[in-house]
Amino acid sequence: MPRLFTGLEIPADIGQTLSCLRGGLPGARWIDPENYHVTLRFIGDIDGLWANEIATMLFRVNRKPFEVKLQGLSSFGGRKPRAVVAAVEPSRPLIELQAELERMMQRMGLDPEGRKFTPHVTLARLHDASSQDVADYLSVRGYFPSRTFLADRFVLFSSRASTGGGPYVVEDAYELCA
Repeated sequence: MPRLFTGLEIPADIGQTLSCLRGGLPGARWIDPENYHVTLRFIGDIDGLWANEIATMLFRVNRKPFEVKLQGLSSFGGRKPRAVVAAVEPSRPLIELQAELERMMQRMGLDPEGRKFTPHVTLARLHDASSQDVADYLSVRGYFPSRTFLADRFVLFSSRASTGGGPYVVEDAYELCA
């Protein structure tokens, strides 16, 4: 049974830039650059019939390409940090695409996403990293020049037998060309 989610792929050149920020943080499990993405809607473990229905439904999205801007690093988890992420500017087209995908999944009978949408690219998952180590890492590496790319499609990703961080497989791609 595949675990599915929709997302935006990160171009290879930006992935390379982000991968240069790896290292220097005890307790970090760094994500491979080919698995960097912006999650739009986590779908979950879905059987094959549902997966096909979802894949077909996603072709109905009719949106224009838009720019995505990455700017700076931060962490999730507060006092118990669980991830280091590259922040993504929450532009109107990005928020509207995510909201449309959320509505589609709810219409199909899936539960609403439990967390507020905070666009980001996960760079590392943290295990037993102290908040001080994370703060020190961010003070040294937290700034990088903003990078922008054109999102001209979103994809349906799957992951299998993984503890998070990939490998992710592109099951289908949906052009943004309205």
